Amino acid sequence: MSMCAFMCLALPDSPPPTHTFTFTFLIPEKILTSNSREHSEKMNSRALAALLSSLISELLLLLLLLFPSSNPLSVTSNSNSGSNFYETIFPLIHHFLSSAELVTSLSLLSISRKRKRIHQPDIDNEDEPGSELSVFGLGLTQNPDSFKCCFRMTSSTFEWLSGLLEPLLDCRDPIGSPLNLAAEIRLAIGLFRLATGSDYPEIARRFGVSESVTRFCAKQLCRVLCTNFRFWIAFPSPIDLDSLSASFEALAGLPNCCGVIDCTRFKIVRNTGFNPSAKYEVREESIAAQIVVDSSSRILSIVAGFRGDKTDSRILKSSTLYKDIEGGGLLNAPPIYINRVGLNQYLIGDGEYPLLPWLMVPFVDPVPGSIEENFNSAHHLMHISALRTIASLKDWGVLRQTIEGEFKMAVAYIGSCAILHNVLLMRDDYSALSDGLGDYSQIPHNFRNAFLEESSIESNASVVRTSLATRARKLHSSSQSLDPGGSMKSEPS
Repeated sequence: MSMCAFMCLALPDSPPPTHTFTFTFLIPEKILTSNSREHSEKMNSRALAALLSSLISELLLLLLLLFPSSNPLSVTSNSNSGSNFYETIFPLIHHFLSSAELVTSLSLLSISRKRKRIHQPDIDNEDEPGSELSVFGLGLTQNPDSFKCCFRMTSSTFEWLSGLLEPLLDCRDPIGSPLNLAAEIRLAIGLFRLATGSDYPEIARRFGVSESVTRFCAKQLCRVLCTNFRFWIAFPSPIDLDSLSASFEALAGLPNCCGVIDCTRFKIVRNTGFNPSAKYEVREESIAAQIVVDSSSRILSIVAGFRGDKTDSRILKSSTLYKDIEGGGLLNAPPIYINRVGLNQYLIGDGEYPLLPWLMVPFVDPVPGSIEENFNSAHHLMHISALRTIASLKDWGVLRQTIEGEFKMAVAYIGSCAILHNVLLMRDDYSALSDGLGDYSQIPHNFRNAFLEESSIESNASVVRTSLATRARKLHSSSQSLDPGGSMKSEPS
């Protein structure tokens, strides 16, 4: 399976195009000024452009019908004029119409962008990243750290993301209440919510908009990311898996590993009644998210939306990832051989998971100095990338605290932060990558009890793991025999 996207999210319902949202937004009075006039002018411009394009197309097609065998643009006769005409005129028509459409689109885009900024105060240096945002008192400067505090990314990444998402952020407004906000401002409001976890009244105060507008912008950003850019989380192609496993082998010495799987949980509080002050009507729950990452902490697969009381093993077996691997759709390359044991592509996971031929978990209570202990050390070294990813996700403000609101919106927050996590790594922007491992660094990674292990081990998986443990012992011995200068010490006889 090549470049298969593994991102399963319970997203907010997507309404039909003619009904963006069913609830009413309260827009500040200053934004509503001259809305009807501008909306009318914008619609007239679009209607005129569409009419002109249609008339030109009809005229050219009419010429083709009236002169099917001769070139109406030529004054010379030729026996092959009909065929030559069609060979030459169709590329010309296509080029003309494409050029006209492009010019019309650019002019309309320019008009739209200018009108969306009519209600913003005059700003100097509009070409600088974040210039539209300087009026909101966020303390933004050209110093990248100022953007990291507000948006968990550098100013250059914010500018790049704003340009990429602009057409999608601009294309929808609440019914009957056009926002007249530049895409840069919409993105800033949504990112500020994700990055800081600030509540909607605080965001509304900072950006000078109504609380309903902040809710709309946050939800719109999540919808755009999780719907249009979910391909940023994708399981690698077979060719890419080779380089991915090579990076794990360079890190810990164990070959053919294609990722680290782990599961984490996010707290959510939902009000189940009409009285928010009634404690019995407020229920605290958790949402589970399963991730697979590579050695650089890039997310390859995410499944979010399970109830938090499910075990990691049950979540795995309920996921499409499990079904695809068990069905041979993933991790299906020919095996390599270590000590005459066939080693298929595999993932590693902590002790919450079962031992499977394609899922290696640590040994329980290994004897000090044994090959099992060497394997566990290499296993833990590779597992750190998943711990760092989880810590990074939980550093996003909206996920760091207990999420208040709809279950689907909470899942959309998780998916959006995961996508942005990968975007930042893709751009070599490590603003949101955690330096530490959070509380996870204190959790032992071999806490499965012996009874659980004995009941879930498959004989083939056990043989594979033992072979890897032998490989880990050899690597450990080799590293111990090297002096600080890199030369080999003589082994004791």
